[in-house]
Amino acid sequence: MAAGDFRLCDVVLDDTIGRSTPDVEHERAVAIFDLIEENSFAPIGHAGGPYRLNISLADSKLVFAITTEDGGNVATHILSLTPFRRIVKDYFMICESYYEAIRSATPSRIEAIDMGRRGIHNEGSQTLKDRLTGKIEIDFDTARRLFTLVCVLYWRG
Repeated sequence: MAAGDFRLCDVVLDDTIGRSTPDVEHERAVAIFDLIEENSFAPIGHAGGPYRLNISLADSKLVFAITTEDGGNVATHILSLTPFRRIVKDYFMICESYYEAIRSATPSRIEAIDMGRRGIHNEGSQTLKDRLTGKIEIDFDTARRLFTLVCVLYWRG
């Protein structure tokens, strides 16, 4: 373990929820790949990683179980999903519109829907970043990728 190495080296979504649509699974795979490639992840009060993150849902709560690369326990944070419900619902609705649009809509229509999708995604990312304040320090790009994974869990759950 390198002191000060505040990054994720592995991210796992709870497998008990099962698989979803190809579009959702693609989003999951891309988000995990991007997250591992570039992230800033610093559990408060820990000397450094890299870290492994297991994301799951338990009793309608979001669970972030963090270990070091070699499996040492770092922390488990449990967050209420209530602050995310409206955002995730809106995000799902606009994603459905987006997936339909990319199959048949005009480029200008796709662009308009995508702008709305990004705006809602940014709102969810900021909410996640805010909810992790005092627990895990992350940058906005890391929050965006983590929010995508939260949505995938929610979608599959």
